[in-house]
Amino acid sequence: MQLIQSPTKAQINLSIISSSVCTLFLFISFFLVFTSSKLPYNSSHDAYAATSTSLEHVVFGIASNQKSWMTQRKEYVRLWWKGHSMRGCVFLESLPRDHQNHTNDTSLPPVCISGDTSGFRYTYRNGLRSAIRVARVVSETVALNHSNVRWYVFGDDDTVFFPENLVKTLSKYDHELWYYIGANSEIYEQNRVFGFGMAFGGAGFAISSPLAKALAKVFDTCIERYSHLYGSDSRISSCLAELGVGLTHEPGFHQNDLRGDTFGVLASHPLSPLVSLHHLEHTDPIFPNMTTMQALQHLLKAVNVDSQRILQKTVCYDRWFSWTVSVSWGYAVQIYGNHMLLPDVLPVQETFKQWKKGHVLSGVYTFNTIEQHPDPCRRPVVFFLDHVSSREDGIMSIYKKSYANCSYDMASPRKLEEVRVLSHKLDLDIKQLQAPRRHCCDILPSTGGKVMDIAIRECKDEEMIHMH
Repeated sequence: MQLIQSPTKAQINLSIISSSVCTLFLFISFFLVFTSSKLPYNSSHDAYAATSTSLEHVVFGIASNQKSWMTQRKEYVRLWWKGHSMRGCVFLESLPRDHQNHTNDTSLPPVCISGDTSGFRYTYRNGLRSAIRVARVVSETVALNHSNVRWYVFGDDDTVFFPENLVKTLSKYDHELWYYIGANSEIYEQNRVFGFGMAFGGAGFAISSPLAKALAKVFDTCIERYSHLYGSDSRISSCLAELGVGLTHEPGFHQNDLRGDTFGVLASHPLSPLVSLHHLEHTDPIFPNMTTMQALQHLLKAVNVDSQRILQKTVCYDRWFSWTVSVSWGYAVQIYGNHMLLPDVLPVQETFKQWKKGHVLSGVYTFNTIEQHPDPCRRPVVFFLDHVSSREDGIMSIYKKSYANCSYDMASPRKLEEVRVLSHKLDLDIKQLQAPRRHCCDILPSTGGKVMDIAIRECKDEEMIHMH
């Protein structure tokens, strides 16, 4: 019979140590697994959203020339430039004659002189060589070497930016990635000729800082390959394409390749913050009985109260009279004397004229349009913004009727003289910017027969916009 020996003291100690190590290992593993589940998820989106983008993170490059800057154009820039919180330059080919009078004027951006472009080839027949100088505003703005820049934004001297909405729009993008953001023309033919992948410069466009710096390093050698192109924006988009970057479309930028009355476009703005307007010298004033500058200043009164809601379209219904009411906040209210389904209210009314005549595609637009009724008295009744103010219970905007010589009965919306709209300041978060939803509105009981009261609110989860 074999005898089993008792374990020695050394063996016992080794067993105890091994068991302790295993127990400690299991405890540490359990602790790491448990705590890791409690740690916040740090995605790249969270990283850039942690510190919100502001105007201090944006640098502007504005393309102009001495002749236009000396006239009305600088007044467009003065409307939106905020000297205390903005950085950038307006680029001219030479100093204007009155430069010394404006050296301390913070209501305008400082003037920068463009570099010499005589060494670059330009072969587009009957084109403008200044396209090279304007294109190089991109690289020359980067060369200003500002610190803490997230976005470079470019536009023309007749581009009117809405800075708070610009920053809000850019905030939904990761500025550490390569982004080229802008919009096409409203005209199909313009896009066909110049490219659907090009941001039209007059509407303004944004380039994230790392992409702008990469572009600036190769830009001069790149544009030598594109001497045959017409404009500056074509050169910029071509060089960005060589870097492998395409256009990210943002509908809040507006090239406005239109003429005449742009009411239809403004009254049917997309579900995005209004970022810019362009070509204002080629269109009628956006409010009646005002100059272009007066009309813009009037619009800015509403922008200053609630910039993110400006032009946002809300539709509701008056069940008693079967009226359809369309509110383009801060601009106009339209009342149709009949019940209309929502998709029939949303298309852009063709109040404007073609940018260019002659070509069969010149009247083909990049959005749905609807022709106006030839009889003005059969069109919706329009009420334009009169004034807007903040109150304890919200924001009150008041719209007065635009008069037309039409007969009407007591069931017609033409009996109304005024529309009052109560709303609350709009502050969109990232998710709302990425997945926008139209707001709802209600017709409120009115104290008089000539006034309509409306309240705008967020729609309920499953609420639909239709006649109830």
